[in-house]
Amino acid sequence: MQPIHINEIPNEIMEDLHEIYSIRFPRQGYTSDIGLIESTRGLYALKRTKGELFCSWLKREITVLNCLTRETNLPVPKVKKFVQQKNPKESWALIEYIEGETLRTALTNEKNRGKHEEIIYNFGSILSQIHLTSCPNDLKFQQTWLEEMLLQAEYNLQNEKVDGTKLLLEKIKYNKPNVYKQTLIHGDFTIDNVLVSNGVITGVIDWSGGGYGDPRYDVSLAIRPKPHAFEKEVDRLIFFEGYGEKIIDDHLYDYFVNGLNEFF
Repeated sequence: MQPIHINEIPNEIMEDLHEIYSIRFPRQGYTSDIGLIESTRGLYALKRTKGELFCSWLKREITVLNCLTRETNLPVPKVKKFVQQKNPKESWALIEYIEGETLRTALTNEKNRGKHEEIIYNFGSILSQIHLTSCPNDLKFQQTWLEEMLLQAEYNLQNEKVDGTKLLLEKIKYNKPNVYKQTLIHGDFTIDNVLVSNGVITGVIDWSGGGYGDPRYDVSLAIRPKPHAFEKEVDRLIFFEGYGEKIIDDHLYDYFVNGLNEFF
């Protein structure tokens, strides 16, 4: 099944593609349809979202990417075109294609333990680079990041399908962690959102959660156990070696992964 059909692509996007040679569909997420397109104008990733919530996320991602490509040297894709449609409620983004496979795919296919560890180390290193990068002013929130996230968590609980419960929300509101220095964060730093080629990080994608926030949230999501990744403690040790320091403990990990993240 193809999530995007060529005849669905808006004319504004087609003008930039001119003629499509091929379109393939990578592993899909829950929030968008993605097609990797080869055209007469080059290689692009085309992303489509549907509905108010997911369209707002894509709009936020475009804002973040434009800020980061303009003001930083981070390996993020450039935005070629962004189109919002009212009927049906859909948003489309044509984004620069970055060569590489996801970290999840790379770790799954890598049989050499040494190279596996090198990828994990580089995963931690690129996150450190993100957190050390000055956050563009346009990405800073009106209030603290955690307060903003808790408000959004409450809204999501009332209006969207989430894994969190009212009891859990009250718990994380009451047991907020100590204040920590805010930095530029990715907001969904997982092995699916980092691209790698021959062990080298080539790009970081899916920036809808990017902003000025708590770096411990990124770190916590990064080291969640997945098949072939962080199933053993040694992977976490190597990740923190690449990152440069260990900034979370088990309590913080639980707060962010099994608490706050359950509403997103």
